[in-house]
Amino acid sequence: MIKIALVEDDSAFRTEISQYLERYSAEKGEKLEVSVFTDGDEIAIGYKAKYDIILLDIQMRFMDGLTAAREIRRRDEEVIIIFVTNSPQYAISGYEVNALDYILKPVNYYALSKTLDRAFSRIKRQEKKYIFISNQQGTKKIEEGRILYVEVNGHNLIYHTLEGDFGAVGSMTAVEESLDEESFFRCNKCFLVNLEHVDAVEGDDVIVKGTPVQLSRSKKKLIMDAMNAYLARRT
Repeated sequence: MIKIALVEDDSAFRTEISQYLERYSAEKGEKLEVSVFTDGDEIAIGYKAKYDIILLDIQMRFMDGLTAAREIRRRDEEVIIIFVTNSPQYAISGYEVNALDYILKPVNYYALSKTLDRAFSRIKRQEKKYIFISNQQGTKKIEEGRILYVEVNGHNLIYHTLEGDFGAVGSMTAVEESLDEESFFRCNKCFLVNLEHVDAVEGDDVIVKGTPVQLSRSKKKLIMDAMNAYLARRT
């Protein structure tokens, strides 16, 4: 379920946007939980980072949307902010708080739905996936995005992560099948790297967070294609 905060001081616009969100939910088959606020101070003061998307009016009586967005960003870097405004002159302010987009009033359903499509795509990309690594010491839960690369030596695996190295028993084939194929690339029979943490390709090495990882010559073009495709999905 996607949690949306609607911050709007005009009751007519609140009703209209709420109806549009209900329509979007029905058309897309997405479950939405919508919380309504009538001014920026209501959401910004004591803000709790529990929303996925905030639809934020800019011109409000007690706390304007930009001030509220600044306060929200102090506590939540991930929430998607979409400004709703009477004037496009405020759009430039969105860059300051990393807003996804702005929608002009009167709100058009088509414009809102397209912006929500972009927001939902970003949310799905940001969803965290986990794997479990088991060894003699027990089982550890690790987020995929925290893995730098995986190394195999015989039946012994080493997961090199941002938290350190963790050993396990298994095959590289099984590891490769368990991880996101669009985010991880098999450099050779011994190494599987997370494209998120690749800094460069230099000669016969892939540089992962400053560490050189051997790359098969036959895979140089393939990894560049994989990196370009990965970056395209992230933008």
